[in-house]
Amino acid sequence: MTTGIASGSVNLRLRERGCWQPSLSSRAGLQNCCKKFPWSRGACNNLQIKRYVHPNSGTRRPFQTLITSSIRDHSTKYFDFAVIGSGVAGLRYALEVAKHGTVAVITKAEPHESNTNYAQGGVSAVLCPSDSVESHVQDTIVAGAYLCDEETVRVVCTEGPERIRELIAMGASFDHGEDGNLHLAREGGHSHRRIVHAADMTGREIERALLKAVESDPNISVFKHHFAIDLLTSQDGSETVCHGVDTMDTKTHKVLRFISKVTLLASGGAGHIYPSTTNPPVATGDGIAMAHRAQAIISNMEFVQFHPTALADEGLPITPLKTRENAFLITEAVRGDGGLLYNLDMERFMPMYDERAELAPRDVVARSIDDQLKKRDEKYVLLDISHKSRDKILLHFPNIAAECLKYGLDITRDPIPVVPAAHYMCGGVRAGLQGETNVRGLYVAGEVACTGLHGANRLASNSLLEALVFARRAVKPSIDHMKGSHIDQTISRWWDPPVIPMQLGCTILDKIINRTKEVRKELKSIMWEHVGIVRSTTRLMAAEQRIGELELEWEAYLFQQGWEPTMVGLEACEMRNLFCCAKLVLTSALTRHESRGLHYTTDFPHVDERSRLPTIIVPCSNMNRTWSSRQLHKQQIC
Repeated sequence: MTTGIASGSVNLRLRERGCWQPSLSSRAGLQNCCKKFPWSRGACNNLQIKRYVHPNSGTRRPFQTLITSSIRDHSTKYFDFAVIGSGVAGLRYALEVAKHGTVAVITKAEPHESNTNYAQGGVSAVLCPSDSVESHVQDTIVAGAYLCDEETVRVVCTEGPERIRELIAMGASFDHGEDGNLHLAREGGHSHRRIVHAADMTGREIERALLKAVESDPNISVFKHHFAIDLLTSQDGSETVCHGVDTMDTKTHKVLRFISKVTLLASGGAGHIYPSTTNPPVATGDGIAMAHRAQAIISNMEFVQFHPTALADEGLPITPLKTRENAFLITEAVRGDGGLLYNLDMERFMPMYDERAELAPRDVVARSIDDQLKKRDEKYVLLDISHKSRDKILLHFPNIAAECLKYGLDITRDPIPVVPAAHYMCGGVRAGLQGETNVRGLYVAGEVACTGLHGANRLASNSLLEALVFARRAVKPSIDHMKGSHIDQTISRWWDPPVIPMQLGCTILDKIINRTKEVRKELKSIMWEHVGIVRSTTRLMAAEQRIGELELEWEAYLFQQGWEPTMVGLEACEMRNLFCCAKLVLTSALTRHESRGLHYTTDFPHVDERSRLPTIIVPCSNMNRTWSSRQLHKQQIC
């Protein structure tokens, strides 16, 4: 079975209004990219990086006299390593590099508030004698619709078991069977039982163990409630170099600049470009957007995984009093343990769509549910596990049982109302086998990265595995880079500081925040209606136009209120990141003229082997950018 990625791919360029125009790249001029990313043979072309000069503000009067904000010595911190994100990837990496230098872990909210903490199912790894690495490799490639990079898949599946053993040695506690061995669950798309889990709260347990280790490490400093604004970059010839990151303390509303020799992005995904997502509120695509603005290559953004089974609140006996910030996930393991899907007439439907029925990969199950809902004009379907032993249900799924019981539903007796929700970004910042990017000094791991593992659809429970493997693989090159680097104490003066717009006054700021909330809601609605589970060229083009207009309308409103391009606020910065990620998803989707994995379009309903290529977005010098697509500061030239 061959899974090599053919030569040639997609080069997306910005249109004047800030959207990308796709064009196929040739094989010429690809040598540098291919050296950096062996899994992207012939996958990028014409990487053009030049100094960006901010456009003239026109007739708007600058507010220098009203703003007092600058980067002083006490507001700049120097570390060997800066880690953006406190999920499994960021923490695991921090613990290793802390043996060689000082580490800043920068996290947007509380350290435990990450996608890791919400991961229920577990971590996949070959730990059973009847299983094999080859079987795990093939399951991953099949689930990924043959767009995975086989070398990456083999690396992850081979190194996974050792990463699990390391977690156990660090104090992570996983479920064991009656024989004393690890209890291994099975999930959709897996041919064997290989899911290591801690009941239905695996991510929480891993996060607990890692945070405990981090808290006791004197070389690691955790900066909670620090929102990462933009990476600090310069140009060294044709190469972009990362020197750290600007952040905003969301509690004190002060800017803090981190200068580092090495930066790891481990900031998670962008689920909140959609109205219903299993991701926590912090998942607004900050890392992907920052990296894109910093000239990093982005890949495969059209492949957004919708988890088939999030709890449908409107189907509960007792309706929750307020709308959830993020949908409650019903883990894949429920179907792996024998859970069956029914429509509201209690007709089982999955066998009609796929011979694997409920154990089909997530993209298949999500589309099948979506089809049932549209055909029957219903709001949710039912997932039933009640035919299994009550004791086993409560043993394996205590968190789900407790959450449902809050609203009058006993899952040991009644089916669970479920509906698909945005869950995971298979695309992201393009990474090599050591987590390296095309930006020197910048590494990526976890959901923010696109390593080639997932292809067009992620296999269940491969996400925590990928995060663990790539967090470790990024350590050695990071240490080597750190040892060969030197921090000039004056480097912080290279970039103008972001500005906290307190002097605009509470009334204006409240108006900006309220308008931003309205725009955010509209963007999510457009993405769900036009760039969801099933797509069409007409709907994608309509979304492209409306999102472009919405972004320009929002930016115009900000600047009419006195906002300046260097100003920052949590709501505004999240909004610019959401716009950036939504456009990356949208234009990538328009580029792929086939249906593969998570990207299904009615205009091209079949797989086209000529299109079995990764989608690549490269920075270009002729971009006429909107605020969401450019860095706040001027690019420095070394």
